[in-house]
Amino acid sequence: MNATVVGLALFAAILHASWNAFLRTGADRLWTITVMSFSSAAAAVPLALFHSLPAAAAWPYVVLSASLQVGYSVFLVAAYRYGELGQVYPIVRGSVPLLVALGGFLLAGQQLTTPELVGVALVACGIMGLSLGRGRASATSILYALATGAIIAAYATVDAIGVRAAGNSVAYTAWVLLIYSVLLSATFLALRGRLDVDLRAPEAWKALGGGLLALLAYGAVLAAFALGPAGPIAALRETSVVFAAFIGRFFLGEALTPRRIGACAVVALGAICLGYQS
Repeated sequence: MNATVVGLALFAAILHASWNAFLRTGADRLWTITVMSFSSAAAAVPLALFHSLPAAAAWPYVVLSASLQVGYSVFLVAAYRYGELGQVYPIVRGSVPLLVALGGFLLAGQQLTTPELVGVALVACGIMGLSLGRGRASATSILYALATGAIIAAYATVDAIGVRAAGNSVAYTAWVLLIYSVLLSATFLALRGRLDVDLRAPEAWKALGGGLLALLAYGAVLAAFALGPAGPIAALRETSVVFAAFIGRFFLGEALTPRRIGACAVVALGAICLGYQS
């Protein structure tokens, strides 16, 4: 990989950890992530207008993916209600490849390679390091974080099938983002009764900015994939776990003990082992 590809992958990792930090600091995190979705929806509108509709067979996957992403948002908000960024984020990120690998082994009979076995062990040990001992994450935040990871793994699987059925990955992604924003707004209204967005308020622009960071992170990793090999890029992106720990310390005032740094590094290394394909 050249320096440009490495830079894009690391940039995507930093941005992904950063928008989670924006969410973690929100006064009302469900409102924050709902308003964040408006940024992605705004970007999706021209893409949806200037591309043909996804094939009919893809629409169930579009709706299912959007619905799962609403669940992901709700559970992530709940996880951050009970846990810190430097604890919740590594568990969410690490649990996704862990659950995918274990699901393939248990449900589909797929044999785990040696790197995958090492990755399972490392992620499990890293999560245990975050959830045991002094300064550990609460059991509630761990359960919500693991549920969030499971939902991410589920919608990633749905997307892998849906994109192929759609015949147009850009149109598929655009409609998923649009429907996700509509469904998340409806969920907020169902839970709170009213959704107010005052564009004169700094909190609204902060949330919209967080949504823009999420979009930039997605765009940066897509650009990296277009220029270099997918396996090493996906592996580099997992360094977001370590970036989250430092962002939590320097911007959110969270504790950053040697044990937490070590646990985050172990989770990142395990995720790299699980996700790397040469």
